[in-house]
Amino acid sequence: MLILNYKIMNKSIIYFILLAVMTFMACDPVVDRETISGAITVDQLDVSATLVTVDGKRANKVIVVNHSPVLSNWECGVLSSSKQTDTVLLFKQGLNEIEFTGLNADGTKITKTLTVDVEEMSFSVPPEYAMLFGEGEKEWTWKSDLSWGLAGYLGTVEPGWWWQPGSERGEQDAPGETIGASLVFSIKKAALTKLRNNGTEETGRFTLDMTKIKLMEDEKTVWAKGELNTIGTTVLCPYFLNSDPIEMVSTYDIIKLTEDELILAYSPAGTKAWGDCYFWVFVPKK
Repeated sequence: MLILNYKIMNKSIIYFILLAVMTFMACDPVVDRETISGAITVDQLDVSATLVTVDGKRANKVIVVNHSPVLSNWECGVLSSSKQTDTVLLFKQGLNEIEFTGLNADGTKITKTLTVDVEEMSFSVPPEYAMLFGEGEKEWTWKSDLSWGLAGYLGTVEPGWWWQPGSERGEQDAPGETIGASLVFSIKKAALTKLRNNGTEETGRFTLDMTKIKLMEDEKTVWAKGELNTIGTTVLCPYFLNSDPIEMVSTYDIIKLTEDELILAYSPAGTKAWGDCYFWVFVPKK
């Protein structure tokens, strides 16, 4: 009887020890969660933005550094970075805002804006960006004559026929996006804002790729000098009507881009020379 009680007691002790170990192990994740749930404030951020110097002048490249225990997101005008430390190209001379957003372990975000002053554009940037957003922000609207319509892919460089903003057909296809509507291109976060003539607006982003060159049918003359891609929004009246269903366009060939005129075009993949192509023509808003 004593032997039996001794065995039972031993089993009880072993069970108690196992239960204590399991309880201790189960507590570890709770401790870890409490450790990582802390958050720092904006005042505690240790971040910096320093311009690269070339021949003693502050150039258009910025070195951004985050020494704080938060995840990084740097908005440096046109370009952005999610690295703790990075070197980013700037697209504008003069004052540039560098916006840092840190993500705390508990999911909260903190933001701080740093300002740098570029003296010289020592590193080349595509000039088309400056043509789009001017000194930092630029508003474009429809050209007064034929400015959205159909013509020949790889054959013509502007709308040939069919539609003008303000027509009954235009308001039917794109309500609020005809005469009086406009597009605002901004250097800050490469933002593109669509301002409709009914008072509504929509904001997204844009990118340029000036390596996407296309030649005309003769395979010698440049037809498109680059590509405009829109994210989260589109240009005005962004439709290719000669498809079923009608296609909404977000990527456009850049036919012409100067300080005074922007001509875009689109044809579906596989379109042959002189096939259906839509064109958009914009000018700076006065």
